[in-house]
Order: sequence, then structure tokens, then C-alpha cells
Amino acid sequence: MKVIEYRPEPGEFAWTFGGAAPVREVRPGDVLQVWTEDCFAGKVRTERDLVSRVCEFPFLNPQTGPFYVDGARPGDTLALHFVSIEPARDTGAATTVPFFGALTSDAHTASLQEALPELVWLYELDNARRTVTYHAKSADLTFDLPMDPMHGTVGVAPGALEARSSLVPDAHGGNLDTPEMRAGVTAYFGVNVEGALFSLGDGHARQGEGEACGTGVEVAMNTVVIVELVPGMATPWPRLESDAYLMSVGAATPLENAYRVAQVDMTGWLSELCGVDRMDAYQIVAQAALAPVAQVCNPIYTVTSKIPKSLVPAAAAYRGIHAELRGRAARLR
Repeated sequence: MKVIEYRPEPGEFAWTFGGAAPVREVRPGDVLQVWTEDCFAGKVRTERDLVSRVCEFPFLNPQTGPFYVDGARPGDTLALHFVSIEPARDTGAATTVPFFGALTSDAHTASLQEALPELVWLYELDNARRTVTYHAKSADLTFDLPMDPMHGTVGVAPGALEARSSLVPDAHGGNLDTPEMRAGVTAYFGVNVEGALFSLGDGHARQGEGEACGTGVEVAMNTVVIVELVPGMATPWPRLESDAYLMSVGAATPLENAYRVAQVDMTGWLSELCGVDRMDAYQIVAQAALAPVAQVCNPIYTVTSKIPKSLVPAAAAYRGIHAELRGRAARLR
């Protein structure tokens, strides 16, 4: 396996999916070792670094990439297997931002309430103990949470000459913010343009389901990913596969529509894998699917549909590529 290392210079980040020139060309089977900056572009380092003062909209969620995948064509599926996702700093930051987050009013859910206070929490990250340490501001309270590194933002260029902000999710991927995008998972994206042009960023040392305040524990990441291509197989919405689950991610507003998108995509996927019609697949989803909310803080929400593999006798997804990539990842280590 060819290993390609890439660490972007400050002026090389992408801020959109689509509309950016590729930074490297890779081939199916290549391994990428990349560094990604946090969603604040590295500007929130102390509790005094309020986002409204140190960050400039829309320059948030810098993406490492895009990478041009040789041979990728519309109608194919890009498979990205995350071998490892490790914090690149020993401190992560979480914030509240005026009129942003799930539990405050915003431009789409307007009210006469004042904005919540703008605050920064710094978390110590201990890679050896695999913990992130929380410190309360209003009391003498400190405790550890399990480290669970993930990428909030992964995706490909959308079709129809579109360029989409790295702050939003859609069928191309983007800011999905699902905690399921962790090491050991294979992510599938439908290719919309020649070369796929995929990017990634927005690392979180951990994040609760829903990302209620609008951020996880944001941190730069060192990530290793294996790039593969599944020719001639379309993927309408982002999908994930772990050793234990098949997952579809839907994005829409209101929240129930994001739920519907994810469950409809899972219904179609199970119909194919189980060899049953859509109504039979619908019944499997109705009785077996989990539906964790990924995030409800962006203008477009995301929900994940999860089916335990142990419950469903189904054919291997995408010609069994997840198991193959897990084997390659083990050889890398």
C-alpha cells in the first residue's frame, strides 16, 4: 500500500465542498496520513478566545483536501476506511456562540430572548488514558469522559457545479457531525464529479449525540484513512459500516425529515442486501433500526439510521469491501 502524507499549509485549506482545486491526486488503495485543523481554524486556545472575536465567518470548519481520486466517476462509490483518528493537541475546546446551538433561539427559530452567554470550556486530552477532562465554570467540579475521536466533516464534491459550505450537511456528506464517523468505520459517498474530490476536517475528541451546544470537544487530528473505489455502485446518501452496524445518514429540516431521509435510505439498502421488496425492508427498519440524532445545531439537521448486523441475514455491503479494508488496516498497524 502506498502511503501519502499530507499536512496543509495555512493557505491550503478548503472552506467548501466543490469549487476548490485538488491538493493531491490519489489512487484507489492508497493510504492517506493527514493532519486536520479544528473547526475554529486553531484560533480558540484560551478561555478568552471567544469565537465572535477571534474567528471570521465563513472561515470556519477548514477542510484538508480536496483529494482527486484517480478513476472515480459519477455513479461510483468512494469508500474511506478510517484506520486511526488521533488528537494532534493535548487540549480541546468547546464553546457557546450567540444564537447558535440546539437550545437557543436563532434566525430560523426567532424569539425575543437574549443570546446565551458566549463561553469557552477547555478540556485536557490524555491519549494514554483515553480521557477528556471537563472543568465546570460555576462550581468546583471536574471529571473525566471517555475519549471517542471522530470527524464531524467528511464528504465529496456535490454535483451540478455546486459549491457547498463546509458548515452544512447534505447528500454529498459535509458537516454530518455523527459520532459514528470514528476509527474502524468505512464511510461510503456517492461520486458526483470526476475524481470525487473528497475532503475531511472538524475533528472532535468526543461529542454527545445531537451536538447540543453547537460544538464537540474540538481539536486538530492526525488521521490515517484508506481510499478505495466501488465502481458502478451508486450511493444516494452517506452510509457507514462498522463491524457491528450498517448506517445511513440523512440531512434535512425539520428534524423528522432528516429521520425520514435516513430511514428511507436504509430501507432501500436493506431491500437490496436482503433480497426483499421495499415493504418487507420497511418492516425490518421498523422493528430493528436505531435512530440516534447526530446534530440539531446547524440549519440542516442530521440523523443516523443504524441496523445491527447481528439481527439481519443480509449480503455483504459493497461487495464486502469493509472486511477487506479492515484486513488492510490491521496490516498497516
